[in-house]
Amino acid sequence: MTNEEVLQIFKDTGALLEGHFELRSKLHSNRYFQCANVLRYPRIAGRLCDALVGNMKAAGVLGKVDGVISPAVGGILVGHEVARALDVKCIFAEKVQGEGVDAAGKPNTVLAMRRFEMKPGERYVVAEDVVTKGGRVQETIDLVKAAGAEVAAVALLVDRSAGKVAFGDIPMFSLMQMTPETWTAADCPMCKAGSRPVHPGS
Repeated sequence: MTNEEVLQIFKDTGALLEGHFELRSKLHSNRYFQCANVLRYPRIAGRLCDALVGNMKAAGVLGKVDGVISPAVGGILVGHEVARALDVKCIFAEKVQGEGVDAAGKPNTVLAMRRFEMKPGERYVVAEDVVTKGGRVQETIDLVKAAGAEVAAVALLVDRSAGKVAFGDIPMFSLMQMTPETWTAADCPMCKAGSRPVHPGS
């Protein structure tokens, strides 16, 4: 599945939005991937994740995989479909309140394992919908390693960093790479023009 084919699917399902958005990374952008809009169609989600798993298998780097883990909430459906394609179990990490507050005064959140247990020696694929800076994926990787398990690969629907984000020597696969324009809040031309950003969720 080519970049263009994936982009068209995102457009057709309303998953690629245009406007003034604040990303989870706190950067501002004129485009936003709302993957929930494409994932609401199970057969389309299945096709996308089948293609993603096909790319991973073709690369020959997966080896034995015991499960797929995703950060909540955006990655859960991706993780479920990737796990189905790999015929392994699917688990997810959940957001819990951390220490302090963010720049907007909201409580910081961190990822934690609340419902599931990973065993030492198990190998997991970390699956996520969209990555810009990779913070939630890295948190998930850290949880896997803290349990004594291993990360076989990272699987993404959209890499917004166009390949700039990396997770050490862990193989990373994405169906689409794209770099929409981003700015800090201080440099955002839309803010300077009087527009206020929205954060519609992933």
